[in-house]
Amino acid sequence: MKLRSSILLTLVILLTAGIVTGGGLAYADGTGKDDKAQMAAAAKVTIEQAIKTATDKVSGKVVEAELEKKHDKLAWEVEVVTADNKVMEVHIDATTGAVINVEEEGKD
Repeated sequence: MKLRSSILLTLVILLTAGIVTGGGLAYADGTGKDDKAQMAAAAKVTIEQAIKTATDKVSGKVVEAELEKKHDKLAWEVEVVTADNKVMEVHIDATTGAVINVEEEGKD
């Protein structure tokens, strides 16, 4: 129940901040409306599942989640702020739900 409340609170915060748009999804790279619809249709993993996977991998607070093409795959990029104030990007395969990688924001 605590996880569900945490996810709902995170989504409310993201919606309020204008990060999550268009049916609960945010997209990177300024893709067009048709591209966004295709990406959303292709994603088998929901934003809620991606957030749960990311927070299972990296402890902290989710500040952003977006669906994008990354590493030649459709992927969720979930940004998590850790207790030591690092912003970690957790990339999750939007088809399989597998974690692709975890990296500190701005460090490739």
